[in-house]
Amino acid sequence: MNYASSANLLRKEEIIIAPYGTHSKDTRGRLYPEEEHSYRGCFQRDKDRILHTTSFRRLEYKTQVFVNDEGDYYRTRLTHTLEVAQIGRTLARALGGNEDLAEAICLAHDMGHPPFGHSGEEVLARKMVNNGGFNHNRQTLRIVTQLERRYSGFNGLNLSYETLEGIAKHETEYDTMGDLNFNPDIRGSLEAQIANMADETAYSAHDLDDGLRSGLLTLEMVQELGIWRLIRDNIHFADNKLTDLDRHRFINELTSVEVDDIVENSQQLIQKNRIESVSDLVHMPYNIVSNSEMMVSMNRELKDFLFHNMYRHYRVVRMSAKADMILSRLFDTFLSNPKMMPTHIQAMVDEKGLETAICDYIAGMTDRYAVEQYQKLFDPAILP
Repeated sequence: MNYASSANLLRKEEIIIAPYGTHSKDTRGRLYPEEEHSYRGCFQRDKDRILHTTSFRRLEYKTQVFVNDEGDYYRTRLTHTLEVAQIGRTLARALGGNEDLAEAICLAHDMGHPPFGHSGEEVLARKMVNNGGFNHNRQTLRIVTQLERRYSGFNGLNLSYETLEGIAKHETEYDTMGDLNFNPDIRGSLEAQIANMADETAYSAHDLDDGLRSGLLTLEMVQELGIWRLIRDNIHFADNKLTDLDRHRFINELTSVEVDDIVENSQQLIQKNRIESVSDLVHMPYNIVSNSEMMVSMNRELKDFLFHNMYRHYRVVRMSAKADMILSRLFDTFLSNPKMMPTHIQAMVDEKGLETAICDYIAGMTDRYAVEQYQKLFDPAILP
């Protein structure tokens, strides 16, 4: 018996995926029809295609909060993405979602981020204000539908409709939805909602971790937070000094508490609202996959604390200012003299327009590459 056959995979989905989760058999397919794989489902193929892209690999050298050269201990966009995918799989399994679809959305969700994190996004949004603007969710969609060119029959990755919709409807406090051509009147799928919460859970936990590791945050500063007191009591922590092991214990427990709360609250909402189908779930007036009111309040306090004490710390603000200078000057220089861009980028100008070609080029840069290009252009001691 072939246990990995497509028919067996579909039967397995009928058992493990809830009626309100996304089943592979119900996919709306791909823009360019392809034969289905004999033992890989459509969303698993989407996930694999995302993993093999140049854009995904570049996340290793793109800023989360700390730039890459500040140390190997801090999160990058890549490690953040992998943590989001791990939490997404856990939530999908617990809530009866499609793990492959949830993971595909999680893995793709930050591929459109430019160098230097949100600072880089602000620069490109400003530079592109008269040319369609810039939003990293929309840029992710451009990457997977147009910019990645790995197949002879089409541009992009030819992902399934459901994966594209999940990317388009990715939203958190710091992320706005991308292309609203994907059923704008209904909410995202269970898996899309899972990706939203996995992202929020991951960045709050690991930004707190990185802030403590870096010394920007101290035990004295965080011990008044409600979520910190809850975790402290859970792990029976009573010391006045926070060791590396203690910090790991806190962050691990924080992630577990957040995930448990999402699962419990979402299950209660599913039962309370009698969610029995995908249609029931996406036509709700709010997202079903969510934290409880108590955890929302604690997370609000944590986010405000991180904003004022970490994201606005002078070291982070300085790096943001440097990022603005580097990317703004690169953009303006290429705009005034397109011949200073690599030949293959110049070749895209007629197809895309000059501003969009520059924006795509800069958005695809890693932090390290952006700094190198800046030095080559403006440091007389560096050869071009």
